[in-house]
This record gives sequence, C-alpha cells and structure tokens, in this order.
Amino acid sequence: MTDYDPAENARKSYDVAIDAMREKLASFRCERIHDATLYLGDCREILPLLPKVDAVVTDPPYGIGKDGQKRTTGGHGGRKAYDFMGWDASRPEPETFAALLNAGAQHVIWGGNYFADLFPPTGKWLVWDKGQRINQSDGELAWTSRQGALRIFELNRVALMLDGAQHPTQKPVEIMQWSIEQLESPRTILDPFMGSGTTGVACAKLGRKFIGIELEPKYFDIAVKRIDEAYRQPRLFKDEPPKPKQEALL
Repeated sequence: MTDYDPAENARKSYDVAIDAMREKLASFRCERIHDATLYLGDCREILPLLPKVDAVVTDPPYGIGKDGQKRTTGGHGGRKAYDFMGWDASRPEPETFAALLNAGAQHVIWGGNYFADLFPPTGKWLVWDKGQRINQSDGELAWTSRQGALRIFELNRVALMLDGAQHPTQKPVEIMQWSIEQLESPRTILDPFMGSGTTGVACAKLGRKFIGIELEPKYFDIAVKRIDEAYRQPRLFKDEPPKPKQEALL
C-alpha cells in the first residue's frame, strides 16, 4: 500500500482540470493571425478558459435594439442597412460583466453609461465626440478602470465610412487605438465582444497582441478578414523610446 501524498494528488487534479479546459477551448473554432487569436463562440463559455490578460477593451451590446437598422438617406450621408439579428435586445448579465472584469488587469468598456450600476466608480471616463450636431448622439462614453482625468477625443463619425463600416455599432479604428493608448502599456488586449474586429485591427496597428471572441459567424468572418488585412499593411507603429538614463559625470 502506497502512502497518500496530498501535494501529488493536488498536482494530478490540477493537471486533469487544465487538460479538460484545453480540450474544451479546442472545441471552438479558432483563427490565429500573426499576434491575434480569434475564437468563434459565446464569451460566457470561453472567458473562464483563458489566462488573465493585461487589458480588456470592448464595446458590448447596450440592450437598446441597435443590432440592425434600415437604410436611410439624408444631407449627412444617411445610414447603411443592416439585418436585425437580435443580439442587442438586452445588455449582458451582471455575471458576464463580473467575468469580464476578472479577465483583465485594466479595462475600457464602451457604452459604460448603460452599465454604470455594475462598475466601481472611477475618474477616467473616455468620450468620443462625434464632431457633428445632427439628429443622432453627439458622442459616446466609455468607462475605464483607471483613476485620472476624463479624456475627450473628437473624431467625425464620417471616419466610419473611411474605415468601411460592416457592423451596425462599429467604432472607428482610430477610436479603439486611442482607447488602448489610455491604458498603462498593455501588451495583450482581449475583446470578448469582438464584432467586426475593430479592436483587433487597432492592436495590429499598435503592435499589441490580441484575443477576440465573437458569437455571430457572419461578423467573425468579417473580423478575420479585416485583421488579416491590417497585418498585411505596412505597420506605422513605432516602438516605445528607451527611457532616459543618467550618465555619470566623471
């Protein structure tokens, strides 16, 4: 009869649990594009299987029925038509946001005004000023996990046309780049509501690693294509300059 070793038993149980998590994660469709890893599936199932990242930067459903729209025309360019798919009928559950907050060390969550009751109070809110004063929202708000002064970025909503909008709630790439730059030097970014992949495109341009999760196959395929195209473009990202070093005078 062999002696029972609690430490060895715990190690074996841990190994079994890790293997089971890896097997479950492998059951989801996964696309790897340079430094980007994209999963097709429900973030509620995938988030618990991933390691903690430096930052979560995302734009979840707000629960205001903006998952589609009819085509309109007008003096400001009108709006492109999108099929109504139902994913914006309600905001994510509190448990989903708890998992999202646990998934990263820092956070930027667009639509934060719709979820403010679920987040701790902080100072550094972000504002996208859309630059036009028409019969649509003048701007959008993002909650961040950081203390500090509120920051505003003015960018005309026409930037979406230049990006080639393919999603009804798509953000301009420049806005998502700016969002990442408001954080403390994150190397790996997670977006559990990836949509058409704008956060991943921003990461490709900034030289950051990216993990994206998207539930809708249609938008997942668009994200794969956009992120792949972003990596094929010449990268304008410059490495951070070296920190100044004090030289000896003698």
